[in-house]
Amino acid sequence: MSQNQVLPDEKKLTVLCRVEPGCLGPDGKNYIEEFCRFAEQAFTEIDRDFVHWLIVPRYDKSLPETQYQLATKNLTYQQACKYLSLFGKELDEFESHLNEKLAELIDQHLGR
Repeated sequence: MSQNQVLPDEKKLTVLCRVEPGCLGPDGKNYIEEFCRFAEQAFTEIDRDFVHWLIVPRYDKSLPETQYQLATKNLTYQQACKYLSLFGKELDEFESHLNEKLAELIDQHLGR
């Protein structure tokens, strides 16, 4: 599949990323929702042809930090790997880039 092909929204991979308030420091719970809106906006252009980003607070630690969905159905690790491979992406590298970008945005948001 071509990397330049834009998919309709219902065929895009939804990447649900949950960010813990503590990532923003001891008072992070006071502005985690604001940060998530800021981060989600920053992610809109990343792999936008085939990914829809949802950045939300992680209030429930029993939920995974990152979750993949296609047409509202949760994907297993293997299914997410297979989907991303269609676009020449490797899941571990994709997640590493996601975490690096989040760390960069946290620093930017905190004015560091």
